[in-house]
Order: sequence, then structure tokens, then C-alpha cells
Amino acid sequence: MDESDEIQKLIDEISFRKSNSKDYKKMKTEEISRELRDIMKFEQESFRKIEEFEKTQNNPDLIKYAKIICRNTTQREIAQIQEVYLEKIDEEYLKSK
Repeated sequence: MDESDEIQKLIDEISFRKSNSKDYKKMKTEEISRELRDIMKFEQESFRKIEEFEKTQNNPDLIKYAKIICRNTTQREIAQIQEVYLEKIDEEYLKSK
């Protein structure tokens, strides 16, 4: 596989995640917690792959683009999940009082 194809594949994977967002408000707290762990793991793995590309490939513009897409997409999803997660925890806490 061509080096830029590998980077493009990662970019497509990240973009697919963005277009495949879920309705977190309909999920239970445990499911949201699992989703949060999953996106954080995905972010770490994506940045690890990007770091490997930096060492082995000579396409700095595409690598920089991959970093930007990864950071923006995953941070946006993490923020959405955290917001809903905190709302759910507040609701459950208030119900238990």
C-alpha cells in the first residue's frame, strides 16, 4: 500500500467516526461510559499511528491534516459524550435523593 494511502485510510476512518455519531442522550450511563472509554482509546491509537507515519513517511502536509482531523473530531465527540454523561449522572443523583 502506498504511504499516502495509509494516511488517507486513517483519515477516512476518523471521518467515518464523525459521520457515524450516536444519540448519547438515549443511552444508559454505563453505555455512555463505555463510549467515552472507546473514543479515548481510538484517539490514542490514532495519534500513535500518526506518530509512526511521521517517522516513516515523507508527506508532512497529509500527516498534519490527519493530526488536525483526529484532534478536532475526537475532542468534539469526547466533549459531547462528557456533557451527556454529566447530565445523566446529575439526573440519577437527584433522583436518588
